[in-house]
Amino acid sequence: MKAKELRLKSLNELFKILEEERKKLFNLKLEKNLGKLKQTHLIKMTRKNIARILTVINEKRKENAKAENNR
Repeated sequence: MKAKELRLKSLNELFKILEEERKKLFNLKLEKNLGKLKQTHLIKMTRKNIARILTVINEKRKENAKAENNR
């Protein structure tokens, strides 16, 4: 998922997506350790997605804090 798409979502939606991605990463690592995972690049992609989501969450939090300070 691209950052542009993520910026359009609410914080609650972002946290749900983050939880799903973390579960996905856990399952991918488990499969890798069991020797069942053939597409190991999916681990890297999922980690990057998690980082992207966390970045957008932090941006939104800073925007909200800035807006509250300006009131």
